[in-house]
Amino acid sequence: MRNLDDLLASGVRGNRVLVRADLNVPLDGTVILDDGRIRAVLPTVDALRAGGARVVVCSHLGRPKGGPDPKYSLAPVAARLAELLDAPVAFATDTVGESARSIVDFMPDGNVAVLENLRFNAGETSKHDGERTEFARALAALADSYVDDAFGAVHRKHASVYDLPRLLPHYAGSLVLRELDVLSRLTDEPERPYAVVLGGAKVSDKLAVITALLPRLDTLLIGGGMCFTFLAAQGGQVGDSLLEEDQLDNCRGLLSSGKIVLPVDIVVAPAIAADVTTQVVPATAIPAGQRGLDIGPATVDAFTEALRPARTVFWNGPMGVFELAPFAAGTRGLAEAITEVAGFTVVGGGDSAAAVRQLGFDERAFGHISTGGGASLEYLEGKTLPGLAALED
Repeated sequence: MRNLDDLLASGVRGNRVLVRADLNVPLDGTVILDDGRIRAVLPTVDALRAGGARVVVCSHLGRPKGGPDPKYSLAPVAARLAELLDAPVAFATDTVGESARSIVDFMPDGNVAVLENLRFNAGETSKHDGERTEFARALAALADSYVDDAFGAVHRKHASVYDLPRLLPHYAGSLVLRELDVLSRLTDEPERPYAVVLGGAKVSDKLAVITALLPRLDTLLIGGGMCFTFLAAQGGQVGDSLLEEDQLDNCRGLLSSGKIVLPVDIVVAPAIAADVTTQVVPATAIPAGQRGLDIGPATVDAFTEALRPARTVFWNGPMGVFELAPFAAGTRGLAEAITEVAGFTVVGGGDSAAAVRQLGFDERAFGHISTGGGASLEYLEGKTLPGLAALED
């Protein structure tokens, strides 16, 4: 696929370049809680600015329903981007309307603008090809070329990801190329031993990637809410913990591989709250009325020992409800263990990346922190990702 270097070599001064970024950051009102995804697109934006392009950045944010919603506005993101660039960033209060057209038509070379949330337009996520194409054409009218630097969205068949690159000269951004390079190291003969750590809520969400990865890896550590279905499949008592009964047979089949390591102790509480009373119990003997909300200290030790010989590690999904202090120790302990691995380590985006930053880790302690949770998993499953397919055309 053509890349950003190809576009820059052709000359971009005065050209309008539409950059599809993934600026889907967590917000508390208008306060950005984690700006990692904004910082990730800076190399592409800076390179285009230096070349004299007029850079138009577009993205989605959250899942707004039924049109514009102030709580999903990209205005705070545009302001943060301006701070990081140390340069003015114009903000269009619409996506393809009068505000966007006016800003793009009159912005000077080397300047940057951000369009309002793409999902405020129903055409962005429409299941109907015609509606998506119509919106993509309106976006294409704002630009001379297109750069996809939104790896976290390449698994979506959305107008700005799938349809738009078919209407403009299109290129892969530096972030997309970096993510693909990292993921290829996890799929094309990774250095062994190869360990994968999976957390998150549901087995059903990770079943496909587990099935795809098991033949390739040496050890699979499972924590988070999904571990309780595996524990129940072994005959354990999981109290009121998250349980997918329809996945018990699948879990028994996966456990027969002999590669899966489960928690030995669990932090439990009657409810999810910052001031709740907790206790540590054996993983297979969680009392009725108690919910498993984090892995326990003995499990952290066991997972640390299991990771010690690894030369490649992929981690996706927290070990517990890390956002609350009573249930953060498991995820913190796992992250510490991964930083000590003498090999290539990848944090697989989403909540795991947020946990690394929220818990105060130096990102440089990890080999790579991905911006694409779902996209990374689908790539590792071997799926065809619509955004990548469009860039390859």
